[in-house]
Amino acid sequence: MEKNNVLMMVWKSFTILCTLSTVTCASYQIGAPNNTDIEFVLINDNNPCHRTCVKGSEPMRCHYTFSVEWYRTMSKACYLCPFSPEDCDLPHCIPGEGSKRTIAVVNRQMPGPSIEVCLGDEVIVDVTNKLLSDSTSMHWHGFHQTGTPYMDGVPYVTQCPIQPGATFRYHFKAENYGTHFWHSHSGFQRADGVFGPFIVRVPDEFNPHISLYDYDLSEHIVMIMDWGTELGIDKYAAHHHSDGDNKPRSILVNGRGMSKGFLIDTNTTTYIPPARFVVEKNYRYRFRVTNSGFLNCPIEMSIDNHTLTVISSDGKDIEPVEVDSLVLYAGERFDFVLNANQEIDLYWMRFSGLMDCDARFTSVFQGAVLQYKNASETGNPSSLLDYASSHRQGLQLNPLNKGTEDNETITMPKLVSLDGWDDTLKEKPDYQFHLAYDFYKINNPHFHQGDLYGFFNVSNPKQRLLTPQLNRISMTYQDVPILQGRDTIDDKNFCNSSTIEAQDCADDYCECTHVLQVALNSVVELVMIDEGFAYDANHPFHLHGNYFRVVAMKRLGSNTTLEEVKRLDAEGKIKRNLMDAVVKDTVTVPDGGYTILRFKADNPGYWMMHCHIDFHVEIGMAVIFKVGENHEMPPVPKDFPTCGNYLPEISKLPTINPCIKKESIYSLKYWFPTFFDDSCNSSSGSSSIDSNRISVIVLVLIFTKFFC
Repeated sequence: MEKNNVLMMVWKSFTILCTLSTVTCASYQIGAPNNTDIEFVLINDNNPCHRTCVKGSEPMRCHYTFSVEWYRTMSKACYLCPFSPEDCDLPHCIPGEGSKRTIAVVNRQMPGPSIEVCLGDEVIVDVTNKLLSDSTSMHWHGFHQTGTPYMDGVPYVTQCPIQPGATFRYHFKAENYGTHFWHSHSGFQRADGVFGPFIVRVPDEFNPHISLYDYDLSEHIVMIMDWGTELGIDKYAAHHHSDGDNKPRSILVNGRGMSKGFLIDTNTTTYIPPARFVVEKNYRYRFRVTNSGFLNCPIEMSIDNHTLTVISSDGKDIEPVEVDSLVLYAGERFDFVLNANQEIDLYWMRFSGLMDCDARFTSVFQGAVLQYKNASETGNPSSLLDYASSHRQGLQLNPLNKGTEDNETITMPKLVSLDGWDDTLKEKPDYQFHLAYDFYKINNPHFHQGDLYGFFNVSNPKQRLLTPQLNRISMTYQDVPILQGRDTIDDKNFCNSSTIEAQDCADDYCECTHVLQVALNSVVELVMIDEGFAYDANHPFHLHGNYFRVVAMKRLGSNTTLEEVKRLDAEGKIKRNLMDAVVKDTVTVPDGGYTILRFKADNPGYWMMHCHIDFHVEIGMAVIFKVGENHEMPPVPKDFPTCGNYLPEISKLPTINPCIKKESIYSLKYWFPTFFDDSCNSSSGSSSIDSNRISVIVLVLIFTKFFC
C-alpha cells in the first residue's frame, strides 16, 4: 500500500472517531457557520437613492440585494397575528388574507422591496436564487432596457434562467419615469409573491402634474393582486390536467386581505388588519396603483365619498380625468390624485373582482382603509363591505370589455397623451400585423393525448382544456436565449402565420418559436382581435422593450372574426386616433372586438409580447418581435451565463469503462479502521476486494490524543 493512501486513511479514520466520540475537535471543524454567515440581507429602507429628485443633480448608482426563497404566510414570524394586530406588522410576517400557504418571496416581504429612484439613475440588483430546485428570473415591467436588452429578464429570450444557488446581477438605467414594478418572469412565481413596486420620479420642473397634488409618498403605493390558497403550480396542474378550477379566492392589497375569519370567542370574529393609507384633511395626495394579478380577474377600484383624478397610466402622463372608479387589468398601473376634502373619518377603499372573480363564480372583493389623520388608527369604516357594495355607480375608466362604442365610460382611446404627436401616428405604418386569438378545441398534446385522453374523449367536460393561441400558434422556446444565440440559431427554427400556411393549424395543434421581424426605426401597427367564441373572457397584453399608442378599441358583439375586422377596416369603418392617442405598455382587448396599437421599433433586440394572465402565457399565448438585424443589437456582455441542451451523437458517446478502481475505502468493522484496496480483476473484468487489511489504530489514537 502506498504511503499517501495510508496517511489519508489515518486522517479519515481520525475524523470519524472525533465525530463518534464525546470529545470536541472544534479547532479542526473548518467552515463552521457564524452569525455573519447566516445574516439575512434586507434591502435598506433608507437607501440614499430614495430621495427628492433635483434638476441638474448627478445620477446615482443604486445597488440592491434580492434573495428569492420559499416562505410561508402566517409563519412563526407572525406570533399572535391577528389576535394581536400589531404582530401582523412584525418583520418577516406576511399575513396574506389569513390562510397558511407556501409562497415565494424576495427578502421575506410581500410585496417585495420597493425600489424608488430618480430618472437616469443606474440600477444594480443582485438576485440570488434560494428556491432549492426551481430556477428564476426578474423582469422590470415598464423598463425598455434600451442598450441592455439582455437585462429584460425573460428566460430563453434574453437570458438563461437563474439556477438554484446562483446570483445574477441585473444592471440597467432607470430610463422611463413613472409607476412600474418588478416581478419574476418564471413560471408562477409572480402569482406566489415574487413582485414589488419600482418607482422612478423626476424633478418637479419636469412633472406636468406637480401642481395637482401636495404629496407623493411611498406610503401611498398600492399593489393589488388576485390570490388563492395554494401554489400557482398546484392550481395550474389541477386545472390543466384534471378538473380543478382557475378562479381566485381573494384579492390582496399590499399583501393583505380580510377573507379568513379568526374566532376570538363564540360571538366574536377578527380578521387580518387591512392595508391602511393615511391622509390629512385638505391636502391632495398622489396614489400609485399596480395590478400584479395572474389570473383572469380584472379589479375594479373606488374610494367611498371620493373621486379619483387619474393623471398617468403605465408611467405615461395623460390629461387628467376625474372618475368614480377605475378598472385595472393584470400588469397595468394607474396614478391618481385623491383630494382629502371629506370629514375626518375612515373610508373604505373598495376592490372587486370581475370576470372569473365575479358573482358567477367566487364574488371576490377586498377592502383597505383610507384613514384621515386624527381618525381611529385601528378601527375599520362602519359601512358595509361586501361584493355588491364594492361596485360604485358613476363614471368609470377602463371598463371591462367595452370600447369607444360605449358613451357611458372612458375607454383607453379616449384618453389624451401629453407626449404630443410623433411619427407612430403617421397615416400609414410601415408594418401591419393582425393577431387574432381565442380558446380553441384542439388536442394540445401537452394536456390531451389524442389516442389516450383526447379533447373529445374525456367524459368530464371540465377536463377539456381549451388552448389559447395567437394566430393559431402556441409559443415554444429555444434551448438557448434567442438574444444570446442569435448568430447560431437557424431562422428555420422560427415561424409565424406566413411560414406555416401549409399546415392545418385550425384543426391540428401548432407550436413554434413565434417571431415577427421588423426593421429598426419602423412604425408597426398591431391589430389585436379577440374572436370571443369560446368564452366571455378578457386578455391584457404587455409589450416588452417599448411603449405603444392605443389608437382604436371597440367591441363588435359577443364574437367576431379576423375576416370581419379586415373587412371593416377596408371599408373605412375603423377610426384611429392619430392625433394624441394614449401611450401605454399594457392594454386589454374587448371580447368579440379589437384593439389597435402603434409603436416605433427603435429599440433593437428580441422583445416579447404576451397575455399577462399566467395560465395563458405559460402555455404559449405570446409572440416575439425581432427588432432590427442581429448586428444592430447590443452585444451580450462577456462571460454572460450560458445554457442549452447536452445531446451528443449516440455513436460518438465515450466508452464507459466497467472496471472502476475504488480507492481509499475504509470501515470501522470490529472498531478497527480497515482499508480496502479495490482493483479490477483483469481476467474477469469484475471488481474484487483485496483482502489485505492494514490496522492503523495506533496512529489514530496518537492523532486523537494530541489534536482532540
